[in-house]
Amino acid sequence: MPRRTATMLASTLVLICLLIAGVLIPVPYSEMSPGPTVNTLGEARGEPVLRISGRKTYPTDGHLNMTTVRVTSADYKMNAVEAVYGWLAHDNVVVPHDTLYPDGKTEEESSQENAEEFSQSQESAKVAALDELGIPFTTRVVVASVVKDSPAEGTLHAGDVIKAVDGVKVTKPADVAAQVTKRRPGQKVEFTIVPAKEAAAAEKARKEATVTRKVVLTTAKSEEGDRAIVGIQAGTDHVFPFTIDIKLADVGGPSAGLMFALGIVDKLTPESLTGGKFVAGTGTIDDEGKVGPIGGIQMKLVGARNAGAEYFLTPADNCAAAADDTPEGLTLVKVDTIDDATKSLEKLRKGDTAGLPSCSKG
Repeated sequence: MPRRTATMLASTLVLICLLIAGVLIPVPYSEMSPGPTVNTLGEARGEPVLRISGRKTYPTDGHLNMTTVRVTSADYKMNAVEAVYGWLAHDNVVVPHDTLYPDGKTEEESSQENAEEFSQSQESAKVAALDELGIPFTTRVVVASVVKDSPAEGTLHAGDVIKAVDGVKVTKPADVAAQVTKRRPGQKVEFTIVPAKEAAAAEKARKEATVTRKVVLTTAKSEEGDRAIVGIQAGTDHVFPFTIDIKLADVGGPSAGLMFALGIVDKLTPESLTGGKFVAGTGTIDDEGKVGPIGGIQMKLVGARNAGAEYFLTPADNCAAAADDTPEGLTLVKVDTIDDATKSLEKLRKGDTAGLPSCSKG
């Protein structure tokens, strides 16, 4: 066999072996890519994303799209060829597997965590929207969870409304711990509560709960030291004057909070927020209306532009990264609070695009 032919044959065999190895050998990476966008003013799977009852709503137009990112599952084993292709693809990002699933987190555990964050983001979106509109609602301190084998187990339950501790009225979760820790481990502490069942019934009837009960618990010692505890996590619950339902399947995490809040504001406001424009965006939101950063900003920009968005509401802390690689035809609008977002939408509605706060490159 001629030397040149033998060399080409050997090279071909080596290449084939490398390709086979690249396909068969798993690598510790996962992939993120642009996901679908959903108009919070519209429908998903035949159902309204936002449904408000018990309060007058107004017609909406345009788009306020929340954006998503697709990720490979925790169990998916990416091979070397896929990793290289992902690195070369402009719209996809390949990241270490532990970035998406730290500490060996399973798909189920990750989904549960995302569902909890999604639920919390919906609650904060309602709070921020009603605050923005000046609509009053009630905030109360509740038992968020009870620790197993703690003094509170079997006596206090998740959803119980905490009115007072040792006769002192509580208005925020920190007040509960402040009162309990005034006791020493082994001493008794008295909770005045509205049981969860009665609280839920009163909320459904749009009434103030009047049935209270006093519960006496013997404090235990915390694992960290001599601090007294009863084994509960106190949290905040809100009672709204009307019903706001947010329904969106197969989406998790907290990053749609801003767009949900704006969708609620739009439906409760006579004037259109968007003026008929196609606006997309992202960002977490807290009860004070503060917009927080999210992950996967570049992929959300691509997904938004592919869906037809012209403007993208961008969390201030994501602005630099977003400005470094903005799809053509998409204008970034910097937002730090829900109030920033509504004011920018007003400018957009009036055609004052030059006055929109923009994002600068990093």
